[in-house]
Amino acid sequence: MTTVSEDTVTPDEVEAQLNVRFVAGDEAALAEIYRRWSPVVFTLALRSLGDRSDAEDVTQRTFVSAWTSRASYDSKKAKLSTWMVAIARRRIADMHESRAKIRAIQAQMERVTNPDDLVHEPPDLSETLLLANELQQLEPDAQAVMRLAFYDDLSHDEISRRLGMPLGTVKSHIRRSLTRMRNRLEVTHVAH
Repeated sequence: MTTVSEDTVTPDEVEAQLNVRFVAGDEAALAEIYRRWSPVVFTLALRSLGDRSDAEDVTQRTFVSAWTSRASYDSKKAKLSTWMVAIARRRIADMHESRAKIRAIQAQMERVTNPDDLVHEPPDLSETLLLANELQQLEPDAQAVMRLAFYDDLSHDEISRRLGMPLGTVKSHIRRSLTRMRNRLEVTHVAH
């Protein structure tokens, strides 16, 4: 007949002690948890993301999140492994969201850098009339500069050459005219 010594500790008790040490901030407990669960987290991330570097990043972020939010872990609600997997899934979702934002920004930049691909909507007649009215209220030189900028879509240099006007003067006319037009339009907009 075998006797069970008082020194024998069950796996559940070992796990419970590890949980307590982890929540208390024991870095050795974190190292043990990382050793046990990082392969699982990494595999989940790699399968979802398909990129080793991103999976490594998610694994790191998962354990940083677990460590910084360890006080919120409750062993009565879930096993530590379940809690870690839940954090990993959130970090994986964050990575997918980040990728989507990057793709959207890249697509937007491509549209801006390739103006031939832009979809041109027909101009709004009321905006065209409002702009024409605002241009008529400018002094003649500023009016000529702004018409070439708005309607002919000329650069500052092109306007300067066409009108025989110094580049600095062209830029000043545009800056002052835009400020005046904006101020008038803001007053008009507030009045409505």
